[in-house]
Amino acid sequence: MGAAIAVRLGGTGSRVAVHYHGSRAGAEETVARIEALGGEGFVLRADLRDRREARALVDAAVERLGGLDLLVASAASFEAVDVDDVDDDAWDRSLDLDLASPHALAARAVPALRASGGCIVFITCASVVRPLRGHLPYVVSKGGLSHLTRTLAVELAPLVRVNAVAPGTVLPPPGYSKEQVERLAVRTALGRIGTPEDVADAVVFLADAPFVTGTEIVVDGGASLLE
Repeated sequence: MGAAIAVRLGGTGSRVAVHYHGSRAGAEETVARIEALGGEGFVLRADLRDRREARALVDAAVERLGGLDLLVASAASFEAVDVDDVDDDAWDRSLDLDLASPHALAARAVPALRASGGCIVFITCASVVRPLRGHLPYVVSKGGLSHLTRTLAVELAPLVRVNAVAPGTVLPPPGYSKEQVERLAVRTALGRIGTPEDVADAVVFLADAPFVTGTEIVVDGGASLLE
């Protein structure tokens, strides 16, 4: 999903700093796709579970780019854990990456975004509307990120806009069969699962919507409308 967002932004003419943690090859492939569209990108590494590295990542991006117009925070840990097995470590893994890290990134980016009149887009999850079973720390962390979106929108107005995109099923879980994917599709109003590009289109819209802030766009094919 992060790669699709980066490529879509690169295709609009943006210079893109592409973050990675463990997969440099994947990040470099993303940059190659951006360059194939006539755009420009480069890779930066950070372990976003460490807030110091998150802040350093923003500093490096601002230095390389000469400023910052848009911050997209999409990294997350979608960890399945039974409710009876939720322990301190499970909470820390989700809260550190899915909530504390986006705030650290945003807080560090604020001066550059104020200077440019830029914006922030967080990637939350459709589970903030309809919780998923078996993912309690993840769902609660994303719910916190959803509220962070609205709170920062108030705190940073009028110079910086803050919005979010909440994807539903836009990538089938690893190992899902064709039949399992079809069962997911029929649970949406549109009768199909989405794509990472659907999420990227929503990000691009929010990045270029000057009178929109504090909004969360749910990209789930209407699944949250159905029982």
